Amino acid sequence: MNFKGKNITAAHCVGIGGIGVSAVAKLLAAAGVRVSGSDIEESFIIEELRARGVAVVLGHRAENVPSDAQLLVYTPAAGENNPERVRARELGVLQMSYPEFLGELSRSYKTIAVSGTHGKSTTTAMIGLILEAAGFDPTVIVGSRVPAFPDGNLRVGNSEWLVVEACEHQGNMRHISASVAVVTAIEKDHLDYYRDLAHIVAAFQEFIDVARVDGTVVFNADDERCAGLALGARQGVEFGIEHEATWVARDRAVRNKKQEFVVYNNRENCGLWSLAVPGIFNVRNALAAGAAAFVVGVPVGVIRDTLAKFTGIWRRFELVGVMPGVGAHVVSDYGHHPTAVRVTLEAAREQYPGHRIVLVFQPHQHNRTKNLFDDFVEALCGADVLIGVEIYDVAGREEERDQSVSTLTLVEAVEKRVQRNGYEGPEPEAVVYAAGLNEAEELAREYAREDDVILVMGAGDVWQVAGRLVRP
Repeated sequence: MNFKGKNITAAHCVGIGGIGVSAVAKLLAAAGVRVSGSDIEESFIIEELRARGVAVVLGHRAENVPSDAQLLVYTPAAGENNPERVRARELGVLQMSYPEFLGELSRSYKTIAVSGTHGKSTTTAMIGLILEAAGFDPTVIVGSRVPAFPDGNLRVGNSEWLVVEACEHQGNMRHISASVAVVTAIEKDHLDYYRDLAHIVAAFQEFIDVARVDGTVVFNADDERCAGLALGARQGVEFGIEHEATWVARDRAVRNKKQEFVVYNNRENCGLWSLAVPGIFNVRNALAAGAAAFVVGVPVGVIRDTLAKFTGIWRRFELVGVMPGVGAHVVSDYGHHPTAVRVTLEAAREQYPGHRIVLVFQPHQHNRTKNLFDDFVEALCGADVLIGVEIYDVAGREEERDQSVSTLTLVEAVEKRVQRNGYEGPEPEAVVYAAGLNEAEELAREYAREDDVILVMGAGDVWQVAGRLVRP
């Protein structure tokens, strides 16, 4: 594989079990590169990689790096003192973080990059599938797993087109050189890195500024921070529901667990579109995907027909199954931001009207939980039963955990909120705390009733509870 002017024959990946770095490992292997890697624990992703012939070891040690490695790609969680990165420096190996690798890759393609606080993975998957259906044969890298892609988080194409999910954590999306830059939403998040909302907006502005000058920016007209981005000479294409935009959805209705809505492009009626995935946020994702695909030449009919077949992706309102002997529907979702919690609960009520919602929620990162604490409290009140699982922290993400905040303090705050005089919002029947996954599973089984929706939510390892609940 030719990369940065070098013929890469051997590469090593640090954090290879992650959804992003594993996609890089698969891409390199598909190009004929001998790939090795390391991570801190076993996972089904590592099992898949080993089945492909990738040598994966547990633990980070200097000797894991092959002496003939020419490239080392690492997760941003692996600091400069990681022993494998230290060893790579000693060997003179080219090192790149996962976002830096994507950035370099993007310069060799016509790249559609999707960033934003919400909806990145779904929108990226939608665009990839639309371009595939249109015969563009794109390479697609997505931060989830797409059932239609044999490699899950990767589609290896044989064309000039690349579709990538561009994560905003630590400003990582600024590495991407996009022909089409998509911004889905801008909200407060990742405050372990960003100072405030203004800092976040400035990072997204940089994402636009490094996009190709002759390119296009597709952005959410319903989000004032997206709408306020300066595009320079780049073409701007808006999408929205509440505000006038280039691409607009109107007359949305939910029938038989499908969303239907009329789409207009520059006020021209593009017909009735349908989605099999719930939530008004997915209508916006579909508009963003359709707008991006149309910009690069995909006909409206192909866009509409592809989206009608879209059944979702891993851990995005994913119906895992039904609890044996109980009959409760088990749904897994990656949402870990207060807004995501709120709109996903709304989507669940719309998809399953009249059903009780049992929310098993695992906060992600102490820093996020503390900085968005009050917003989490308000959002979590929307469940009928709340099972709060102790916070999940990504190793290496935060130098120190703030011990003043925990899921227990969050659960207690929800209880106090609904008991406060004058409170008129939704009131959960029960609010309980689970120290870990085993206790969360036990509590979910205890509270589950026939026809309930058990919504297992969070970006950590809580998804495993959903799988356990549907086992015979």
